[in-house]
Amino acid sequence: MQRLTGRRAIITGGGSGIGRASALRLASEGAQVLVVGRTVSKLDETVDLVRAAGGSAIAMAADAGVEANVEAMIARCVSELGGMEIFFANAMSGIGNVSVFEQTVEQWQEVARVNLIGTFLVGKHAGRYMRDQGAGSIIFTSTVAALRANAGGDAAYSATKAGINNFVCTLANELAGSGVRVNAVMPGITETDAMKPLFDAMRRRGTEHLLGQFAPMRRAAQPEEIAAVVAFLASDDASYVDGQSIAVDGGYSSTHAFARRG
Repeated sequence: MQRLTGRRAIITGGGSGIGRASALRLASEGAQVLVVGRTVSKLDETVDLVRAAGGSAIAMAADAGVEANVEAMIARCVSELGGMEIFFANAMSGIGNVSVFEQTVEQWQEVARVNLIGTFLVGKHAGRYMRDQGAGSIIFTSTVAALRANAGGDAAYSATKAGINNFVCTLANELAGSGVRVNAVMPGITETDAMKPLFDAMRRRGTEHLLGQFAPMRRAAQPEEIAAVVAFLASDDASYVDGQSIAVDGGYSSTHAFARRG
């Protein structure tokens, strides 16, 4: 499919995992991609993979939680690629497996800076640019952990991602009638670089089959499966999808945890 031919996309958090898979997928569908992140070597790897597959990509080191950096991303995409029709805001921050009672204000501030302030900055600057041109798709990465407890992630991560879900609704209505769509993907447990230690440990113990065990599909996701939904939301196939946070979790969020029979 070449649903995105002629379109230009920014992807933050593009050095690995869902961001990298999305860069590869969007480029394979014809988009030119600006891959953004904070680790230059990882960004270069993503760009090399995109180009090796026949796609078009450039890299930019930037912090998605800094306003001047977000403005610079958009300016570079427009100046070097010729425009911007897609912004996939995938950068994230979390504290890790730490009790609320052990977390600090400074940790929460950093998570909120990247996850929430960064989301606002994309909405402000990408939303304004796309509004003025009369078209565009903004996509955020949320998580099923934003919906309720015990879906993974620490309290700060889950709470700020829940804020993203609400911002999706708010921004979609702020941009009503502009031709700009705003949505989010909510992945379930996915085999990304961040989750690699868990996946590797469970494989060593022979308990890999327990990954994703509470989802009806009874397995974890691969980044490419999330990227497929990102590509859908970026394309005209999603022309009537707006203000939605879509779970891509193997059905995990469709139920409550329970003891399985058999």
